[in-house]
Amino acid sequence: MDLVNWVTMGGSPAETLGSVPKRGREAPAWGSEKSIAEPLRRRVLFVAPQPFYEDRGTPIAVRQVLLALGELGYAVDLLTYPVGSDVTIPGLRIFRGANPFGIRSVPVGLSMQKLLLDLSLAAALRAHLRSQSYSCVHAVEEMAFPAALLGRRYGVPVLYDMQSSLPEQLAGRAVFGWAPIRRVLERMERWLIDRADLIVSSAGLACRVQRAAPNALLREWHFPSAPVEARPTDVGALRERLGLPAEQPVILYSGTFEAYQGLPDLIAAIPLVRAQVPNATFVLVGADRANGLATQDDVEALVRSGALRIVERQPRAEMAAYLAMADVLVSPRAYGGNLPLKIFDYLAAGRPIVATDIPTHRTVLTEDRAVLVPPRTDALAGGILALLQDELRAARLSRAARAYADEHLGWEPFVESVAAIYDEVGGHARNARG
Repeated sequence: MDLVNWVTMGGSPAETLGSVPKRGREAPAWGSEKSIAEPLRRRVLFVAPQPFYEDRGTPIAVRQVLLALGELGYAVDLLTYPVGSDVTIPGLRIFRGANPFGIRSVPVGLSMQKLLLDLSLAAALRAHLRSQSYSCVHAVEEMAFPAALLGRRYGVPVLYDMQSSLPEQLAGRAVFGWAPIRRVLERMERWLIDRADLIVSSAGLACRVQRAAPNALLREWHFPSAPVEARPTDVGALRERLGLPAEQPVILYSGTFEAYQGLPDLIAAIPLVRAQVPNATFVLVGADRANGLATQDDVEALVRSGALRIVERQPRAEMAAYLAMADVLVSPRAYGGNLPLKIFDYLAAGRPIVATDIPTHRTVLTEDRAVLVPPRTDALAGGILALLQDELRAARLSRAARAYADEHLGWEPFVESVAAIYDEVGGHARNARG
């Protein structure tokens, strides 16, 4: 494939990272560095089975929680994969699992690399609980299974950070879609929900948890996304690098290229949009060369025609210019209960949004601040065209999205929510012991 339009921007994620400021009204800047006056108190064991730090979904969410805990004065021991960049956050110590196989990268989703690293992380979890005292274990995704077993053994409460649902995420893979296997996964998830002292789920998963265990102690994440203003010069420079004239409409998607994101329908919608707006260009940000999308015949043809640009995953600090460049932001998600983090960034960007009308998106999106369409190719095309051809409607939805972000997605309310969650899991554990 001709890779002229496969764009890789420079910069390392580690270069954008820094400490957290004192308690304030905006999220910490990527690269800011300020001190914390509040003394450290309770120590938390935080287990994250992801490459940390990398600029992608769950690691971004984990970093935000760690920043909030640092601001609240917690001391945190983070157990994570031996892959990713170190970060500096007050009170944080990073411990990486063993890497006997020399794994250097971990793709999104289930993989052999992930399974091997999870084994070493479970061993590290046990070693830490045996040798040190913690006020709680904060376990992300699948690491909540060993945490639930070991936490009970060592008398430490467990907070299950449910960023996604295991049965949902694996449903699209052949063997895991088989009904008996799916039932086993559902029972495993129910077992975990029953044994966690508190569940904090991604927005959209609360209903699933409540169906499985109506009496479970449950909270829901609403991650912060402070608006980052991109300078016009930065947007202009980005358009120039992508070969996009200033007047050319841009429809932008950001995120992973996993099957549940619904990208096939979005790609199929490109010719329908171009039939009415011939110069409309689609930019998909977040590609991984391992996913094979760029080698598909229909995708190659769209890239050659100039209708499509595929851009590899970008450092988070670079995304403000991408979002500001867009005339329409799109989330074509096909299935999955967990709300993608990009929706929070879309709202804060104050650009018009088209999203599929599924319960996940409905947790924060309404017709007043987005165009919601059925998860079909023709509907996606129609929603995009409705905004490209109606500037007043696009402007109205943009203002409403930004207003929602300003009111609900600030940094200070997020820190307060983390404080309440940790107070609650501690109180629940004390009541259980009493």
